[in-house]
Amino acid sequence: MVRLMSGILVGMENGIILIDKPAGMTSFGVVARIRRVLSEKAGKKVKVGHTGTLDPFATGLMILVTGTECRNAETYSKLDKVYEATIRLGQTSTTGDPEGEITDVSELQPTNETIEAALTQFRGEIQQQPPIFSAIKIGGQRAYKLARAGKVVDMPVRTVTIHSLELVDYSYPELRIRAHVSSGTYVRTLAEDIGRSLGTGAYCVQLRRIQIANWVVADAKTLDFYGVTD
Repeated sequence: MVRLMSGILVGMENGIILIDKPAGMTSFGVVARIRRVLSEKAGKKVKVGHTGTLDPFATGLMILVTGTECRNAETYSKLDKVYEATIRLGQTSTTGDPEGEITDVSELQPTNETIEAALTQFRGEIQQQPPIFSAIKIGGQRAYKLARAGKVVDMPVRTVTIHSLELVDYSYPELRIRAHVSSGTYVRTLAEDIGRSLGTGAYCVQLRRIQIANWVVADAKTLDFYGVTD
């Protein structure tokens, strides 16, 4: 059955589904659950894929592709994205997020003016080294699997574009930003780089993807909507 919601075809065997991913679940877990539900309803196996992962601790918009639309997954993955993130100053994390080992670095409390000045360094085209705890493949294996196995991971630096970077709120030790970025940008790395620039250290404590190109999270459905109960 095909349903039309906010101008987007969802719940069908060939198309896209907008999901508001919950925290604590992997992107692959989201795909597996939606695949199971759609396959049960269709009475046959339905092909489902994602168009870009979100970290387990992150929430927000995921575009899933189903059936023949899976062949276009890469097209969606290359689209610009908008994130809202909360960054904690004064500490670092081995993974750049709350799941890693946290280390105290500094008690320095930057002013709003200092933070605004630091953010200007990260607008436009910048060089970024993705985190070793990421889904990027190195030699055919996911980087995070190599890192967890204690292996040395040589992550190549990449060029990304930060179209806009705004300070939404700041109350030490946390600041909240909104970033419109090109595909391939890691906000965890951006948080760490901002902390390094401020001399305080930093990591990302909350991350939410609110937009992919013209698709917004307000138009997405939760897993509960699709009858996912686990």
